[in-house]
Amino acid sequence: MSLKKQFLKNDMCKVTFRIPPEAAPQAKEVTVVGEFNNWDQSSEPMRRLKSGEFTTTVKMDSGREYQFRYLVDGMEWINDWEADRYEYSSFGNCENSVVSV
Repeated sequence: MSLKKQFLKNDMCKVTFRIPPEAAPQAKEVTVVGEFNNWDQSSEPMRRLKSGEFTTTVKMDSGREYQFRYLVDGMEWINDWEADRYEYSSFGNCENSVVSV
């Protein structure tokens, strides 16, 4: 998994989220869900590439941290292996990935 950040001149940052095939080998669909989209499970669907990798790019306000997770096939939550850090969440008794922009 990876997070690629591109800082823009207007205090925004484009973050590209990537999930390699081995992270979700049987996945039919993956969405990235987090504070940047109000935890909306349908607002950031990832595109599946021919390589089997899933990817999407999201614009975010710079100077903040955002918690997020990936939702695989609407059933399984996974974290990003290369997140900037992890934050405990009492909702679901788990850790969320965090991206700092």
